[in-house]
This record gives sequence, structure tokens and C-alpha cells, in this order.
Amino acid sequence: MAYPAQGAVEYGRRHYPLIVIMHCLFFLSLIIEYTIAGNGDYSVVLMILYFVLIGCKAWIILSLGKYWNTRIYRAPSFPVVKKGPYNYIRHPNYVVVIGEIALIPLIFHLYYTAIIFSILNGIVLYIRIKEENRALGY
Repeated sequence: MAYPAQGAVEYGRRHYPLIVIMHCLFFLSLIIEYTIAGNGDYSVVLMILYFVLIGCKAWIILSLGKYWNTRIYRAPSFPVVKKGPYNYIRHPNYVVVIGEIALIPLIFHLYYTAIIFSILNGIVLYIRIKEENRALGY
């Protein structure tokens, strides 16, 4: 991980609390909606798709190695990672996050959580990706 002592600059510090709050509310919403409407039924197909996403996330984290972080740090002396899924997609982790936010509630037929948090996630990722692109010089 790049630290300020190594010349790294943090980007997106202002919006980071929004990401944390949104994810906390997402899990709270899952619990509340499941408690109110959950019947114990789940989709095996969507669960398998979710496990595929977990595999993709592992590939992303392994590709980033020591540079993986939930925050946006950029140090001019460190290269932009362009291996693994980063060969094909500029922001593969956000593709996985979009899938996770939609799939986790859909596995359990929690449609309100899936819709509301997919929209909120889209808004947060719009802000996040703009900031990350700025950090990476795209």
C-alpha cells in the first residue's frame, strides 16, 4: 500500500464516508427487509453467480497486490497496475461491486434493497470513478 510517507496522495477523502455509510445501510436494509419479507427462499443460480463474483474480486485483489486498498492513493513513483483484469477493464472492482450490490439482495428476493441500493451505489460510483480517474490521470 502507498502511504503519504512514500509520496502518496489520497484522493476522494470527502466522499469516502459516503461509501462507508452506504455499505452499512445496505447491510442494515438486507436484515430489515429479510426480517419483514423474507421467507427463507433463495436462488441457487444467483448464489452461484455471486460466488463467481467473489472469484473475480480475488483476481482483482491478487492483481493489485500491495496496492489494493479501499481508499484512493496515488504515488507518482508507483506504476498504474495494468495486469489481470486491469488488462481488459479500467475499473474491474467497481463492476464486481455493482454485481454484489444487486445480487446479494436478489439471491433472497429482497427487491427493495436491490433497487434502492443499486441506484445509490450508481451515484456513489459515479463520484468515486471520477475521482479515481483524476488520481490516475485518465
